[in-house]
Amino acid sequence: MNLLTFLLVGLVAGSVAKMITPQKERGGWLSSLGIGVVGSFVGGFAAGLVGIQSNNLIGTLFITLLGSIIVLFIYHRFFSSSKGSQ
Repeated sequence: MNLLTFLLVGLVAGSVAKMITPQKERGGWLSSLGIGVVGSFVGGFAAGLVGIQSNNLIGTLFITLLGSIIVLFIYHRFFSSSKGSQ
């Protein structure tokens, strides 16, 4: 996979993950790209642990999407500031 495809898959997966998660997400396409790129590494690592490989674009997108959702879950669970405790 070349760099442009990697970034495009990350952008799409990050955008979809931001739409799926129930929290209100801020940021534009750059934050979606960052979430997708980090999600790609997380998803690839998790898929490698369970022995899943993807040799096509749809499988790669699915693994990246799952990794992006995991990244958003961890972010909101541990690093997001709660607005109710002011």
